[in-house]
Amino acid sequence: MPNAPNIASSPQQTSSRECTLEPFVPPPSRFGPGTALTFVVMFGMWLLFSGRFDAFHLIMGVLASALVAFLSGDLLFPISPDRKLPLQWLRFVGYIPWLLYQIFLANLHVLYLVFHPRMRELIDPQIIEFDSKLSGDVARTTFANSITLTPGTITVDVTAIGKYSVHCIDSESGKHLPGEMETRIAKVFDE
Repeated sequence: MPNAPNIASSPQQTSSRECTLEPFVPPPSRFGPGTALTFVVMFGMWLLFSGRFDAFHLIMGVLASALVAFLSGDLLFPISPDRKLPLQWLRFVGYIPWLLYQIFLANLHVLYLVFHPRMRELIDPQIIEFDSKLSGDVARTTFANSITLTPGTITVDVTAIGKYSVHCIDSESGKHLPGEMETRIAKVFDE
C-alpha cells in the first residue's frame, strides 16, 4: 500500500493558513439608475419606431420597455459605477458616422454587383474566418453587429475566444475584415 501523506503531522501547513473573510456584498438591485435609464432609452426608441400614440400602443410600449429594462438594465448602463462609461458613449457616438459611411459604401458595392451584366460571375459567396483582438463582450458584440449592418456581410458565428465567421457576398466585401472597423471599436472600448 503506498504511503499516504499525513496531513495532521505537518503543523506548519495548517497554522500558516489564515482564514480571510470577505465582506458580504448584496446583489445589485434591479431597480437602480441603470434600469431607469434603460427604460427611458427603450421607450424613446419605441415611440420613435412605432409612430403610434394611441393608448394601446403607449401602454404596450411602457410594458415592453419595462420588461426589457428589468431583464437587461445593467447591459447598457453597468451597475458598478464606471468612470470610463461616459467617455465610451462619446467615442461610440463618434464611431456611428464612420459606420454609416461604411454602410453607404457597402450599399454602393452591392448595388454595383446587382446591376452588373456579369452579376453571376461577380457574386462569389464565401465564409471567412478570423481572430479578433477584442476581448470585451460589448466590444465583440458591437463588432459583430457592425459587420452585419454593412451590406454584403453577415456575422454567422462568434466564439467565446473571439473567432469570427462572416458570410461575404464576394471577396471584395470581406477583404477589409477585421481591419479598420475592429481598430475603431477597440478605441471606443479602450481595448
